[in-house]
Amino acid sequence: MSVNKVIILGRLGTDPELKYTPSGAAVCNFSVATSEGWTDKSGQKQEKTEWHRMVVWGKTAELCNQYLSKGRQAYFEGSLQTRMWEKDGHKNYTTEINVRTVQFIGGAQQGASQSRDNSNSQQSAPSQDNSAMNQNYDISTDSNFTSDDIPF
Repeated sequence: MSVNKVIILGRLGTDPELKYTPSGAAVCNFSVATSEGWTDKSGQKQEKTEWHRMVVWGKTAELCNQYLSKGRQAYFEGSLQTRMWEKDGHKNYTTEINVRTVQFIGGAQQGASQSRDNSNSQQSAPSQDNSAMNQNYDISTDSNFTSDDIPF
């Protein structure tokens, strides 16, 4: 038996970047910071921040792009995945969180960035019914999707 589950509650470090695969699947990428604080042996307060690469698919990706922005807090559940690609004969690796569930925390105007487009002031937070946000996108069921479709 094995389990690959990640739970992150943190703040976005970048605005979401939405792209579409050639088959039309939405994919959204952004980073999220989590921090922990403690007091060391000498009584000094310390803090450590970890950065996490997030990948969200389907309708949930489109909703993240619409409602999340840099500085906004959110809750994510997903799994770890490591990708490898070759460039100029060198192997490159990245580990990211393949997000399955997102819950927005706080209002739409919370965070360091009030809105990526200040002229769009009528944008509001999603309703309490987060059923659309709990939608999973399963790549294995998309027969049109290949690893060559990943736009990054």
